[in-house]
Amino acid sequence: QVQLAESGRGLVQAGGSLRLSCVASGRTFSRRTMGWFRQAPGQERELVARSGWGGATYYADSVKGRFTISRDSAKNTVYLQMNSLKPEDTAVYSCAAAGTDYSTQFDYWGRGTQVTVSS
Repeated sequence: QVQLAESGRGLVQAGGSLRLSCVASGRTFSRRTMGWFRQAPGQERELVARSGWGGATYYADSVKGRFTISRDSAKNTVYLQMNSLKPEDTAVYSCAAAGTDYSTQFDYWGRGTQVTVSS
């Protein structure tokens, strides 16, 4: 019954911005670690950003300073604001959530949303 639904897919030009949203249903995720992953063509899936239930955040070096993860616990929603997008940011972006409260191990996954950045 737990589902994560991403939205915000799109085609943008280099230097543009895009905001992804992930709405969780079925359970409250106010005390769950949330994260965004991406998988580019021919590459391994990587953790882009992570938001702990206590507010701690993590960003991959490749997106640090350009991407921002935020959350609205009351709405069970997590966001990924992407600025200064580059063609190499093109990937399928997936939302993920920890399976238990106060854990950092991801257990729930969204289906992903395509983000394409043109040059």
